Amino acid sequence: MLYVRPGRRLRQGRGRRTPFPDAMRRRAVISRLEAKDVLRRVGTQPDEDIDLAEAALALAALEQPEAELDRYRDHLSLLAREVAELNPPEEDSLEARVAALQDVLVARHGYEGDTLTYDDIQNANMMRVIDRKKGLPVALGILFIQSARAQGWSIFGLNFPGHFLVRLEYAGERIIIDPFNQGQARSVMELRDLLKIAAGADAELTPEYYATVGNRDILLRLQNNLKLRFLKADRVDKAVEVLDGMLLFAPGEATLWRESGLLNAHVGNLAAAVNALETFMELGGNDLLRHQTALLIQQLKTRLN
Repeated sequence: MLYVRPGRRLRQGRGRRTPFPDAMRRRAVISRLEAKDVLRRVGTQPDEDIDLAEAALALAALEQPEAELDRYRDHLSLLAREVAELNPPEEDSLEARVAALQDVLVARHGYEGDTLTYDDIQNANMMRVIDRKKGLPVALGILFIQSARAQGWSIFGLNFPGHFLVRLEYAGERIIIDPFNQGQARSVMELRDLLKIAAGADAELTPEYYATVGNRDILLRLQNNLKLRFLKADRVDKAVEVLDGMLLFAPGEATLWRESGLLNAHVGNLAAAVNALETFMELGGNDLLRHQTALLIQQLKTRLN
């Protein structure tokens, strides 16, 4: 279990139970099959009950089966404990909370954005991020969020394009933090510059970019990074595997089922493609996509027969 400062409650997941069953915790390792079972349970949880770090470890275990989970859980607990020690209640403030996160995750443990090998798939695998102390913005963001929520602090991921950011709130004040860049607080002008890098020179800040995102969406963003990198490398088979994992914890995402169907068809998994596309049809979608999908299902079934 993660460390929680005495006298404080977790903001999200009050009474939350870890998705890892007791037997698995005693064994301290997790197989690929067990990781899938964990993610299926996450897929049935309300968004506010999802434990981001535990779910991210289960996703990492799909690529690193039989990994020693306790080592990573202990590290997460250490981060939370050290943040608490640097922010005693009598000295609490928004600035003090930001400083505690920066001091522990960046100065003490050396977490940083991987600017040299940004597209390395290890940067989206939580176990490898902890091992290497490097990662993508969203992976590092999960560590910031987990360390803050262990104190009962209000912290959220933001719907900012191309560069994951988090917002810490306290006593009516807010600060937007950039986990990829030493946990620095970002001004409006800096956010505008980041947006133009990600979305083009004509892009301007709008309220939608400050909107908070749920835990499931953060996990989807993490895995989408993996999927896109495999597609870029023409590893469609691996992209399909990533999609399979995403659908375990987000089974209600219709667009993922359609994408899974298209990619499975591309690699010749026709039965899986039909199943995914039929699930998309059950979940809904716009009329044009449904019409196109129905035609594709007919074509695939003809090929199966």
